[in-house]
Amino acid sequence: MKIVSVVGARPNFMKIAPFIRAIASYNVKNVNEKIEHLLVHTGQHYDDRMSKQFFEKLNIPEADTNLGVGSGSHAEQVGLTMIAFEKVLKEEKPDWVVVLGDVNATLACSVTAKKEHIKVCHIEAGLRSGDITMPEEVNRLVTDRISDLLLTPDELSNQNLMNEGTDESRIGFVGNIMIDTLEEKREQAANLDFIDIIRENLHQEKSFHDIDKSKLIEEKIALMTMHRPSNVDKEMILTPIIDFLLNQVCVDFPLIWPIHPRSEKQLKHFGLWNRILKTKNLILLKPLGYIEMLRLNMGAKIMLSDSGGLQEECTVLGTPCLTLRLNTERPITLIENGGASVLVGNSISRIQEEYHKALLQERVPFRPPLWDGDTANRCLEEILKRTC
Repeated sequence: MKIVSVVGARPNFMKIAPFIRAIASYNVKNVNEKIEHLLVHTGQHYDDRMSKQFFEKLNIPEADTNLGVGSGSHAEQVGLTMIAFEKVLKEEKPDWVVVLGDVNATLACSVTAKKEHIKVCHIEAGLRSGDITMPEEVNRLVTDRISDLLLTPDELSNQNLMNEGTDESRIGFVGNIMIDTLEEKREQAANLDFIDIIRENLHQEKSFHDIDKSKLIEEKIALMTMHRPSNVDKEMILTPIIDFLLNQVCVDFPLIWPIHPRSEKQLKHFGLWNRILKTKNLILLKPLGYIEMLRLNMGAKIMLSDSGGLQEECTVLGTPCLTLRLNTERPITLIENGGASVLVGNSISRIQEEYHKALLQERVPFRPPLWDGDTANRCLEEILKRTC
């Protein structure tokens, strides 16, 4: 059997690593029935720091094929990916194409595979935000509609698919493959030095000498990521958020912010960059690798983020999380469902209210069913069950 797996952007990398390990383990045990696996990287994340270091530190082998799609509009990325991926499929003729998550590569490669009459498996199927204005929601809906095998991370996702009329025979409840990577890297992350991460990844426009190292105490720092257009592309939204961070969070804690290139660009565009640089209690970092970010999350008192993956990590680690979004495709991570996350959108009054509540929360880890570190093996089992 031949499987082609596709990654396109950073969220995919943490998900593919355990799946590749599961195939390698299977091949060791089944020497006469080995699975041929090819990894295709579409190149959607083309920045070396945002991509290459993830492959290295997650022990992902170099991609067999890199399509080199790079930046561009959604239509450009999808179109270029389809053209290039079609050539790969015609040459390799796999039995399955495995796509992950909800990036443009997920949509483009699932559609291309189906047009070539190749079976498609979608890992992390069934997630829904209910917000069709999100490009990722479009990617999820289309991919799930045409995939042969839908592997879901939680029972809410199962229900979403069944509500849409999906036949249960196409659904496999396997758990959250992201947690496989978290559990595999947890000990390694815990052994990293908190201060060393900051020293080695400090943004080039900040000085390590200006940081008060005595304030960098476990459970007494805030951690933040923010990159979505809904938060950073409009001055009238971004400016109040920055005001809150500088005038409230940075007064209470050192705020560690690994900054996304898009956010940095917009802060400079709106004239907010110098305020960021002048705030000593704001520790600005370059984009971090997975293990370094996991280590900081382990020691944070509070997380502020618009990242879906970090909602999941915070749930398992128990880090109180203010999710800077109006909706989420991962409702299993919300407090009302046992998780650690609260939706606050970008309303400052709402952010302030939930921020003060979160500071009173204890760290309470929560593990939804099958978030046990063995999801990748179940994914492979589901594929094998459906392979003639």
